[in-house]
Amino acid sequence: MPEYNDLLPVAPWRELKVTREDWLALAPSLGGTILSQLHLIRAFEEKVLELASEGLVHGPAHSAIGQEAGAVGSALAMRRSDQVNGSHRAHHQFLAKALSYIAAGGINPLTPFSSEIRRLSKKTLAEILGLAQGFCRGRGGSMHLRWAEAGNLGTNAIVGGGVPMAAGAAWAHKKAGSGDVVYTYFGDGATNIGSVLETMNLAAAWKLPICFFIENNRYAVSTSVKESTAEPRLSSRGLAFGIPAYKVDGMDPLAVYLVTLEANGLMRAGNGPVIIEADVYRYFHQNGALPGSAFGYRSKDEEARWRDRDPLRTTERELMQRQLVGQDAVDRLRENSVTLMDSIAQELVDEAGGRKRIIPALWPEKDFKDFGLRGNLSEFHGVRFEEEETFSGALDQDVKFIDAIADVMDRRMSQDDRIVVIGEDVHKLKGGTNGATRGLSDKYPGNCLGTPISENAFTGLAAGMAADGRVRPVVEFMYPDFMWVAADQVFNQIGKARHMFGGDNAMPLVLRTKVAIGTGYGSQHSMDPAGIFATAPGWRIVAPSTPFDYIGLMNSALLCNDPVLVLEHVDLYNSRGAAPIGDLDYFIPLGKAKIVRPGTSITVLTYLAMVEKTRVVVGRIGIDAEIIDLRSLDREGLDWETVETSIRKTNKVLIVEQGTAGTSYGGWLADDLQRRVFDWLDHPIMRVHGSEASPSVSKILEEAACANEADIEAALLAMIENGLLHRSVKGN
Repeated sequence: MPEYNDLLPVAPWRELKVTREDWLALAPSLGGTILSQLHLIRAFEEKVLELASEGLVHGPAHSAIGQEAGAVGSALAMRRSDQVNGSHRAHHQFLAKALSYIAAGGINPLTPFSSEIRRLSKKTLAEILGLAQGFCRGRGGSMHLRWAEAGNLGTNAIVGGGVPMAAGAAWAHKKAGSGDVVYTYFGDGATNIGSVLETMNLAAAWKLPICFFIENNRYAVSTSVKESTAEPRLSSRGLAFGIPAYKVDGMDPLAVYLVTLEANGLMRAGNGPVIIEADVYRYFHQNGALPGSAFGYRSKDEEARWRDRDPLRTTERELMQRQLVGQDAVDRLRENSVTLMDSIAQELVDEAGGRKRIIPALWPEKDFKDFGLRGNLSEFHGVRFEEEETFSGALDQDVKFIDAIADVMDRRMSQDDRIVVIGEDVHKLKGGTNGATRGLSDKYPGNCLGTPISENAFTGLAAGMAADGRVRPVVEFMYPDFMWVAADQVFNQIGKARHMFGGDNAMPLVLRTKVAIGTGYGSQHSMDPAGIFATAPGWRIVAPSTPFDYIGLMNSALLCNDPVLVLEHVDLYNSRGAAPIGDLDYFIPLGKAKIVRPGTSITVLTYLAMVEKTRVVVGRIGIDAEIIDLRSLDREGLDWETVETSIRKTNKVLIVEQGTAGTSYGGWLADDLQRRVFDWLDHPIMRVHGSEASPSVSKILEEAACANEADIEAALLAMIENGLLHRSVKGN
């Protein structure tokens, strides 16, 4: 018979319960502040539901009535410099952290509220109503609340989507040695999401000062915890990752306060992350002012039992037993809270035709719709721009492309300690899988971070680093196809961050990846992502085709305060070209294309490895084509002036790309060109691209699926045969 040994987890898992002595030991000022915050947040949430029922909240109103104690108890145990983020149900967390920030000395329930509390309440309500006076100027609404000054990093409509970003902020705190911590709040539904679990693993491995605060309110919309998981004690998740975990009554603000103090002690001592599971209950449905029982997934008896444990009543009872407040004071606190919310709502809402409406002057102007999607590039003021053809310094004509990548990264990291390289194997294999990060882990070990295979987590973590402002991360995706694993972080979080939070917050993140068409890695490692990123808001895209251009464009990407995708191509890694000798500090402007071959008969628009292939074909068949290396591929950065000037001269356009038809970059580009230069075209825009199918492992099928020199030649020859082009120069 086999023998068995019981295995014990490496981290503790404990439940904290308060005693009568804990309530007796509670400082009167802290007790009064807890009670005041609970009433303020309750009255605020009730006002939101009232306005929503009147049709004045455009979008959802995810109330946290019943859950206030978890937010208040944890926020009051934090420093002003600690940070938080949350999910879609986060008004209470946002307000609790902000109240603790503006009223660091506490709130006296026996005195009128301060003007700062009034301003906070009004600005938060204005944001939820979508008004220009809100924290995000109406862009964020109920689900995207951000006030960085108070430590609110930004709430998130994607369940669990903000968790990796909170870990990025925690990494920045650890690097700075500040002792500050980050709390990321999420519900029971998010504990089964990959980004949350991936981030727990990464945070534990790197000992980041982050608390995963689970508000277990029993239901993800209408699906109960017991339906979702075999282990409904959600704090057990910590055991798998070696994270200390606590379970606590989230209806008791003192219990949450005490467990938060203990968690903070662990994190500030450098012991890594903590999990707190707070058992709470939302009194209403997922959205709106009806209880869950109205939708049939909860019973009225269950709802009544939880209401009997209301955190406001619990706190009032305990403070009255100690004679710290009386019933009259509690009633006055309630009245003051409700009156405050009524008063600020009256400043945002009026009546017209017998119906309530938002005061029209408070709406954002319509021309604000795209403001801040990307920055204005003012960070480039005064930098030195260079082009290879006009560069006055010495050039080495035989620089390998991959060496230019490694050299410019080395140079920038030696000059700027904020730059952090992050990705799979970037710290090993003599510079990752292709040598692009050669030598960086030896020279800058704390800034070259090899990660687990968890793109969603480390991409979101990098986003949190960038949003923090003290770090400029460079993320490497080993292959661009892996972006689909991290699509939420890439597109929903990073790409939209500036816009949805009002347009003023920077997101200085660089994402490097390579197009591996031609390597035989098959359908899931070979895509060209340019077309996907070009149709996603917020991203800038650069595609260098020479060593000289790579250095200048990477320098620009690292200076830019927007997220920048830097595209590389495996065909170029071993190619050679010119690069400056001893000068790695120049810039190439974002949004500037390059005419690599002047001509008059046709304009050919292309990028990456297809630039040289096109030049070879044009030279071979003898066409006076103007070839433009686009270099900047995003909508904002495309050099329309150079492109349109060329088309007005040639009156014909051929777009050349290597990737598949389905994710084509040229599709949207052709559409925009039709609108811009239709009157100048003598012929429909022509395109060269791959087939619908992704590349296959088979060499023959891969060559057939992807565009190559033969396809470029076939397109040009067809135009000659149809009398649209003429051989005007001798082929070579």
